[in-house]
Amino acid sequence: MKASEIRAKWLAFFESKGHKIEPSASLVPHNDPSLLWINAGMAPLKPYFDGRVVPENPRITNSQKCIRTNDIENVGKTRRHHTFFEMLGNFSIGDYFKEDAITWGWEFLTSPQWIGFDPERLSVTVYPEDEEAFALWNKKIGLPAERIYKLDENFWDIGEGPCGPCTEIFYDRGDKYGDLSDPECWPGGENERFLEVWNIVFSEFNHNKDGSYTPLPNKNIDTGAGLERFSCVLQDADSNFDTDLFLPIIDRTCSIANVKYHVNAEHDVALKVIADHIRTVVFAVGDGVMPSNEGRGYIIRRLLRRAVRYGKTIGIDRPFLYGLTGIVGEVMGVYYPEVVDKREFIERVIRTEEERFHETLSDGLAMLAELVAAATKAGSKEISGDDAFRLYDTYGFPFDLTEDFAAENGMTVDRAGFDEAMEQQRERGRGGRRETGSMKVQGGPLSDFTVKSEFVGYNELVTESQITAIVAGDEMVEAAGEGSQVLVILDRTPFYAESGGQIGDRGTITGNGFTLQVENVTKAPHGQTVHHAVVSSGSVRSGETVQAVVAKPIREDIIKNHTATHLLHKALKEVLGDHVNQAGSLVEAERLRFDFSHFGSITAEELVDIERRVNEQIWLSTGVTIENKSLDEAKAMGAMALFGEKYGDVVRVVQVGSYSLELCGGCHVTNTSQIGLFKLLGESGIGSGVRRIEAVTGKHAYNYLEGQLDLLKQSGVLLKSNTSEVPKRIEALFGQVKELSRENESLQAKLSRIEAGSLESQAKTVNGISVLSAKVSAPSMDALRSIVDELKVKLPSSVIVLGAVQDDKVNLAAAVSADLVKKGFHAGKIVKEAAVHCGGSGGGRPDMAQAGGKDASKLDEALKLAEELVVSSANVI
Repeated sequence: MKASEIRAKWLAFFESKGHKIEPSASLVPHNDPSLLWINAGMAPLKPYFDGRVVPENPRITNSQKCIRTNDIENVGKTRRHHTFFEMLGNFSIGDYFKEDAITWGWEFLTSPQWIGFDPERLSVTVYPEDEEAFALWNKKIGLPAERIYKLDENFWDIGEGPCGPCTEIFYDRGDKYGDLSDPECWPGGENERFLEVWNIVFSEFNHNKDGSYTPLPNKNIDTGAGLERFSCVLQDADSNFDTDLFLPIIDRTCSIANVKYHVNAEHDVALKVIADHIRTVVFAVGDGVMPSNEGRGYIIRRLLRRAVRYGKTIGIDRPFLYGLTGIVGEVMGVYYPEVVDKREFIERVIRTEEERFHETLSDGLAMLAELVAAATKAGSKEISGDDAFRLYDTYGFPFDLTEDFAAENGMTVDRAGFDEAMEQQRERGRGGRRETGSMKVQGGPLSDFTVKSEFVGYNELVTESQITAIVAGDEMVEAAGEGSQVLVILDRTPFYAESGGQIGDRGTITGNGFTLQVENVTKAPHGQTVHHAVVSSGSVRSGETVQAVVAKPIREDIIKNHTATHLLHKALKEVLGDHVNQAGSLVEAERLRFDFSHFGSITAEELVDIERRVNEQIWLSTGVTIENKSLDEAKAMGAMALFGEKYGDVVRVVQVGSYSLELCGGCHVTNTSQIGLFKLLGESGIGSGVRRIEAVTGKHAYNYLEGQLDLLKQSGVLLKSNTSEVPKRIEALFGQVKELSRENESLQAKLSRIEAGSLESQAKTVNGISVLSAKVSAPSMDALRSIVDELKVKLPSSVIVLGAVQDDKVNLAAAVSADLVKKGFHAGKIVKEAAVHCGGSGGGRPDMAQAGGKDASKLDEALKLAEELVVSSANVI
């Protein structure tokens, strides 16, 4: 059975059981700083599990793309380690529990209509105290007791928060994968015969702060089944890599390298690593992660470089990984169209990174040669573990390559030191990682409040409403007095709740003898609009009739900025390319902020073009139409879905003429002319492959330009010219400054020669070596170096150390002639010693060096110390 069929059967089976199919989320967690990657099927569903959001349907199923990178070194060497994988899941948020989860699991696995496993080949494990699960497997399913194993580790617990027992389902792959006489050959043991294909977690307890466990008010089901493992079993493959998820990639790599799979064990490892890593890189880049030196980008860079290195072991010495993007799309594109749609962009990113790494490998070899030379000079026959790890971590240089190079030069490498440095890095990585769990305790004053609240604020800014709930001090109350901070829910409201980057509205809620100042608006777990307010006067009571009024000037500024972000998004795609996708936004009254995926810088000319395109749409007075459509209909129209957002079956389509078409639940102008003016404030990179544009519209754009014009006028006054002549006046001043600088350099050179001439006679001769250590007047380090250069001409065989005070700080410079460098004198070491005496630091080459110090009062002593160092060395020679 093909992997694509298994995935389709899973989703169809659980859909037939009333589950809603949740599309795979981006690998980059949305609004979840606890995770580096989406690393499990339930990870993007955490808001449902912890009660922040109540799902439309409490039964959910998905096939979720995931990345885990805690065992990178094992990939390719074991049958089932991967960095990228798909997790099949079915979830119940307070709906069905153990009986249905177990019954449906058995039905899916054993029914000929679905997977069709032989029931005799299935065994399970349960938690020893979970008698209910044992009884369900034994009595209801009919699984013999001897095939139900009780394991203490079958309890899912991440510390404080929801937890519970779990049951795992194992498939017996037969005698060729293990002998039953082996004491480890049983479900749950270390063997290849009994393969875990499914884990069902029964989340029924809360792990309290004091270590106790109490039952949860709502019990959940969280399952996970690896698509790769299912494919391995159903295709009777020796390993996951021998399935149709990997073999096409391996075959394509074999043709590039002119090698064969399953002929050479070392080649097989390389082929598996490449197949695994290219899947990860393609999907991550497709989700907007660019290779970099930090965070997710570092992981992707490391995987890509690891694949390149393994490519070299099978004879591929040129960029090739980018050429595998297409085959990954052929294998995975049926369910993940993004890897096909973004193929050109993904290939470009990978190829650029590959080419850079091939250059870096050359740098690594050069550094390795220097390490070998330094060790040889020091009389050592070993390269330290720290140096080997630095080569690995900085240049992606594999340890075995370092070892081979060292051996060619009659040296060894400190493997234990390398392993220690590697483990320290892993510990740092573990410290920075968070597992999928961290689910909050269920509850909260609004978690069970289901009375609906209607939002009417697209068309109305003033409504008559009724208060349906008041929360104060984290509990539902009937009334709240003046000065109280409250959360208020109305039966209908014009206030927009913060969502999709658009901030919540501000305004007032007034009733009989009281007024509330609304400061923010958010969503409750069941979707109602929650007004965060202060009771500014009177006393408010639940059930009161009120007038809800949105602050119109603020809303009008917000909608100008929101529609402008849609125009900006389209302009960015037109100027920079279709790969540009929104990666976040902020839409408030005063400004807008738009984050988007793009690698590389943006030129000044491109920014001008982007700004012009947005303003052209404003000047065209284009109408903005908003319609509700089915999700499929909207996608067929070509509407853009935004990063990280989840959409229902019916979506809101915002169309700006024929220019922009996006799915959006926010508030907008009815005509682009209402925006008035769009002005970019700045553009910058904020992370790996993500850039940010900040801009203003309407009156805020006008105020910004007025401010810039005022600055120009002030500049004109200072330059004694009118504003139109300011650039010419500045250009003339630059010319004058340049001329004065040349004159200053000429005078400084003359002063240096004079200073050097007066110092020449102060040089001492010790054991045939000329030594000069003196304090001079030099306004800068450049001036100090100039004096040293003059003295080097006058004293061709010498050691020179000069110091000067500049703004109560010390500058030091030293020079050693070439003949004395050969005798062992080192300018960097001499000047460093002097600098330390002045409370500073520095160093440099053997022939020329400089340093700085903080304590000017110690300069004379430092210069005397430098002279003594040189004299003592001269006496030894």
